[in-house]
Amino acid sequence: MKRLILMRHAKSDWKTNALSDHDRPLNQRGKRDAPLIAERMLELHWEPQLVISSDSLRTQETWQRMDKIFPNRPNIVFSPQLYHGTVEDIQAVVSTVSNEAQTVMVLGHNPGWENALTFLSGESHTMTTANAALLTHAGKEWRAAIQTPASWRLFKILRPKEL
Repeated sequence: MKRLILMRHAKSDWKTNALSDHDRPLNQRGKRDAPLIAERMLELHWEPQLVISSDSLRTQETWQRMDKIFPNRPNIVFSPQLYHGTVEDIQAVVSTVSNEAQTVMVLGHNPGWENALTFLSGESHTMTTANAALLTHAGKEWRAAIQTPASWRLFKILRPKEL
């Protein structure tokens, strides 16, 4: 079984001197929420073996606050392809994952993450900041599984406001 965690970055700071959207940091709520989600993921045994993330500052900071929570530090790849990533971009990066990996987390931005959730599960859900959705698939190969619409089961969405 393959498990995919689609996670949107934690809340970013709009009142910043960042020169670009790509360089916006987390705000205080984002800094608080990221480790809370990681702690709940760990309690639920959602520990990723691999994290593929947008290379924006806010996704990097989200991961930095989550990483220390997991005792088995997963490998992390920061991909410029996932900044403003689409369903096709997510499919492209996940298609390259080794089939030995069972749980992969993809960390990024809307609208791509909500669109990917709808494409993969056939269900439409809002993904606000720091939301993490766990999807499962009975397939053995990432490449085939990630290409098949509505073939993933949405297990649960974690939301900071509900923790």
